[in-house]
Amino acid sequence: MSAAERLAVAPLLDVVRARLADEPGQLTPHRVAVALREAGRPVGDATVLAVHEQLRREVLGAGPLDPLLRLPGVTDVLVNGPDAVYVDTGDGLRLTEVGFDDDAGVRRLAQRLAAQAGRRLDDAVPYVDARLPDGTRFHAVLAPVARPGTLLSLRVPGRRRLDLDDLLAARAVTPAGARLLARVVERRLAFLVSGGTGSGKTTLLGALLGLVPGHERMVLVEDASELRPDHPHVVALEARPANVEGAGEVPLRTLVRQALRMRPDRLVVGEVRGAEVVDLLAALNTGHEGGCGTLHANSASDVVARVEALAQAAGLPREAAHSQMAAALDVVLHLGRGSDGRRMLTEVAVLGRRDDGLVVAEPAVAVDDDGRLRDRGGADRLADLLDGSRS
Repeated sequence: MSAAERLAVAPLLDVVRARLADEPGQLTPHRVAVALREAGRPVGDATVLAVHEQLRREVLGAGPLDPLLRLPGVTDVLVNGPDAVYVDTGDGLRLTEVGFDDDAGVRRLAQRLAAQAGRRLDDAVPYVDARLPDGTRFHAVLAPVARPGTLLSLRVPGRRRLDLDDLLAARAVTPAGARLLARVVERRLAFLVSGGTGSGKTTLLGALLGLVPGHERMVLVEDASELRPDHPHVVALEARPANVEGAGEVPLRTLVRQALRMRPDRLVVGEVRGAEVVDLLAALNTGHEGGCGTLHANSASDVVARVEALAQAAGLPREAAHSQMAAALDVVLHLGRGSDGRRMLTEVAVLGRRDDGLVVAEPAVAVDDDGRLRDRGGADRLADLLDGSRS
């Protein structure tokens, strides 16, 4: 619905809402027409249908956001108050013509989506982070805590499983890069996929997990279930937040420990962002080769500092964190956006110790915008790892 149509229909919505609330029943165009006539608002068929469609979207699906969520290739839909709705279909965010009548409309949608996920969202708890029944990741912050109005963020799961061939077709990786990635998986190297928000970390990780041999058992541990690897033997554990009484929380760290008792050939942590990093590093140091996960970082070189900070926050001393990292992790695969906005593999780094015992991520391969791979200082170390030497 365009902005002009919303303005035309907006004065009628409250009238119809009030009339229908007095006589509960199924929402139909006929009932909308009757409610408008009884309120002294005779209108044509087009207006009746427009009001009906607007009200239907308020009580079903994601309201006016539904058409955006159904766009081919959509990954994110962001709402910055009633007048600014953005969508990302893989080539960066762009402003749409979709909007809401007012902030109350955004708030109603946010609260309804939160209720679908079994979560509370009101003035006492003005924010929520949840997964909707269809797998969409949903985050909201209500006004006035948020400006310029209630904010919604919807992360849409892929409608199909993407493999390495799909990433090649999308130019997210080059043929040479794809061969390198396949070799990382084949050699059972422990790796982290790093990058910023929306850089495609989960997509790449899912594609690489599809390369794991079918006889190996994968155990996925995620804060919100997003990974859907094309593999015959996958089991998954999903964290659970506390309920409104503050009870029932199942944190990611607990699930990592549980996963170790489930005979994993590959332990996968969907997103490393808390104390679970300590248990993951410990697991990768006790015979669980080929483990992997994703991590938010600005560059491959920043991964070490990020892991160190998470480990220290969980009570692991700096020296111990670096010692664990050096023995546990082999490779960092970093994703970013090219100059054209395309999400792509931009760097591969290897982890090694300095003379003082601290770990550094040394760039081994850099990927140019044109897709060419260029060797960096850690290229020889990477070659040794891919050839089977971990010394």
